[in-house]
Amino acid sequence: MAINHLAPPTGHMADNVIGFARALRAAGLPVGPGSVIDALDALQLIEVGHRGDFYATLEAIFVKRHEHALIFRQAFELFFRAAEEWKSMLDSVPLPDHARKKPPPASRRVQEAMAQPARSEERPQAQEQELKLSVSDKEVLQKKDFAQMTAAEIAEVTREIAKMRLPQAELVTRRYQPDARGLRLDMRRTVRNSLRTGGEIIDIRKLGRIEKPAPIVALLDISGSMSEYTRLFLHFLHAITDARKRVSVFLFGTRLTNVTRALRARDPDEALASCSSSVEDWAGGTRIATSLHSFNQLWARRVLGQGAIVLLISDGLEREADAKLAFEMDRLHRSCRRLIWLNPLLRYSGFEAKAQGIKMMLPHVDELRPVHNLTSIKGLIGALSSPPPAHHRSLIRSVA
Repeated sequence: MAINHLAPPTGHMADNVIGFARALRAAGLPVGPGSVIDALDALQLIEVGHRGDFYATLEAIFVKRHEHALIFRQAFELFFRAAEEWKSMLDSVPLPDHARKKPPPASRRVQEAMAQPARSEERPQAQEQELKLSVSDKEVLQKKDFAQMTAAEIAEVTREIAKMRLPQAELVTRRYQPDARGLRLDMRRTVRNSLRTGGEIIDIRKLGRIEKPAPIVALLDISGSMSEYTRLFLHFLHAITDARKRVSVFLFGTRLTNVTRALRARDPDEALASCSSSVEDWAGGTRIATSLHSFNQLWARRVLGQGAIVLLISDGLEREADAKLAFEMDRLHRSCRRLIWLNPLLRYSGFEAKAQGIKMMLPHVDELRPVHNLTSIKGLIGALSSPPPAHHRSLIRSVA
């Protein structure tokens, strides 16, 4: 049956739909002009006064991926709640069940995205000044300590971290695959191809080693002195987890918690909220030896195979530093291919390993690196993308 196309919506309806699409785009959803036109056309075929139908129609047009539904739901609530001329019409009928759930942690990003137009209209001169200072501000932000940043600076750093990636091929395996630049002769394929030319070997086939990303295992200290650094480093781990599937993440304070599955959520805010809710000792005390013992006993054989790289993020300020800590560190070091200790205390130029816990841990790590700003995280990416330096032991001795 043919559908009679009515005139497209005009007035407040069209303005609100276009404004809503802009808010979704600012929040990170891929909403283009074509989607807006489709939405305006679809609204002709429904009862606009029915809020549930209105929500379902826009969701069907604007939401292309499952993880975008969370952001869409929160943006819909915020945008149309603020539109007074729509309030009486849209509040008459409740939303669908899946739209009445608790707002996701990503709602803060949606609120900031919807507030951007208002700020830009109110302070055009301030925006020009920010553009002039943007280059120098970014340079300062690269070296600024995470613990000294404002909320706005942390948000900017989080966006920068989300763009970071690690090269894929790092670990050369024992297996071979067809490779035109390989160094090993593929006799079977070479002889098989020679049958086409009467036994004359014209096309020589070769094999090369298979390269794949080395597994990364991160052990993050969530004690009070480390919580801010750990939270931002979780953003980095979330960013690299998108491209690398073999990333295991554990949080420890007074106990060890595996948050690998929680960190695999597509939305970073959802992932970090899930990590926070799964631990009970965030910003509490520190028991490094006990946590390492739990990891070595329960998880080492599962996640440290195939040349895994271990990232230990901690300041090393252990309350119960004794021979047990040294034993567990030595066991961890022997179980992995490379153990990198990331310590925010290295931000101090006069850092010395005077604490007993640090003295116990230092002899059992391959590299000791800082992890307090964007520059240090980029340095870590460079270290993970290249073979371990030959002088890393001397660097460790220099701070001992």
